[in-house]
Amino acid sequence: MNNITKRVASFISSATVPQFVRDKARKVLVDTIGVILSGPASEVASPLLEYAKRQKCTGSAVILGTSFTTSSEIAALVNGTFGHALDFDDGIVLAPVHPSSVIVSALLSATPNISGRRLIDAYVVGVEVTVKLAEAIGIDHYHRGWHGTGTIGVFGAVAALAYAKQLDPLTTCTAFGLASSMTSGVQRNFGTMTKPLHTGWAARNGVVAVELASAGFSAATDVLEAENGFFAVYGNEQSNLSLLDDLGKRWVIDEPGMSLKRYACCYASHRPMVGLLDLRQELDLTPENTLAVKCYLAPGSLRALIYPRPKTGLEGKFSLEYALAAGVLDGGYSLWSFTDAAVMRSDAQALLPRIEVSEDPRCAIGDPYAKTRGPSRRGFVEVHASTTDGRNAMRRINIIPGSPDQALTWDDIRRKFMDCASTTQLDIEQIQKCYERLITMETCNNVQEIISLLRT
Repeated sequence: MNNITKRVASFISSATVPQFVRDKARKVLVDTIGVILSGPASEVASPLLEYAKRQKCTGSAVILGTSFTTSSEIAALVNGTFGHALDFDDGIVLAPVHPSSVIVSALLSATPNISGRRLIDAYVVGVEVTVKLAEAIGIDHYHRGWHGTGTIGVFGAVAALAYAKQLDPLTTCTAFGLASSMTSGVQRNFGTMTKPLHTGWAARNGVVAVELASAGFSAATDVLEAENGFFAVYGNEQSNLSLLDDLGKRWVIDEPGMSLKRYACCYASHRPMVGLLDLRQELDLTPENTLAVKCYLAPGSLRALIYPRPKTGLEGKFSLEYALAAGVLDGGYSLWSFTDAAVMRSDAQALLPRIEVSEDPRCAIGDPYAKTRGPSRRGFVEVHASTTDGRNAMRRINIIPGSPDQALTWDDIRRKFMDCASTTQLDIEQIQKCYERLITMETCNNVQEIISLLRT
């Protein structure tokens, strides 16, 4: 197909976001900023902030939840990494990507003086481009080992920044060309600090691509559709560029809507975790009386859950066995559940051999999208538990907690925001003020006013 890149750029320059879409986006933005604020207390913070200091960059861009200011590129890198550090940021059913931390970090770092309304609209445009690109390239991109948040998220950052800065379509096409040579992220790094770095790297590269294009740097302007362009290299014969014709006709933030996480770990574990908590209550499970826990998922669901015997908090986020063990032990989940100390508890490690997880084709029955959906959203899951005194029970879970079918309420968002922000050195009054200003951000004339509240 011809002129795809140009048509995407034209959509970005002329997009008009409806109010009902803006209203839905506001909730996701508040959730995302809350999650970014949890980053300074995560494992990645110490080495990442040390790296940022060593760059000796001057600038007024704020690293959220800290007292540091730096260049927009470094701030986007750090804030983006913070946003994915706990695996607590959003997703969407259409594709295995986490768009918001990339886009929000790029916008807050590189366009801090726009209005709150323009920030929301730029964010919506960025998400629209990210998700439609991810949907168009197809699920095989993920199956081949790419991490779409890194490889495709950079285009969302470019789209959001181009809208916020009101770039002309040709400059936006050039920025896309630059971004196409900056795409990266492989799944082997899941469970390490480099996985969230994919998010920060995409945000940082989006900022760089837009700044270079604006300064007159050249790049191919047909990079999406060209013979040796992005889709030719990263996609396959099943990729469908025509899906990009739907940009702005059915806004993805409205339909199907974003999924906001209840738990700070891989989304593929969330339904099993809900089932386990139900069984714990029904059977009064304890570490002592739990004989066995078995979990069955649709084929492909365990692709990202690669640590059956985790040794760190980061590995625990990608261990279904540990998530189920923690549910038996604690009867619930918090940010602490996925720390090194929690994962290495002797009673948690002792439970792991009694927990078995496996893929079962039966769990895909009735799901026509089981082969094309991301691993967290396929079919249904079943969790079985048995006790040493002969009792047993099963739960089947279809709906993903936090998905549009079981959405987080504003009360849920507030609790999550306060939980994340409380890990910073912000005092409780400042956190409360931050939250109240964020939920009314559409009335803000200059986003810098809000950013100043997010700094210690």
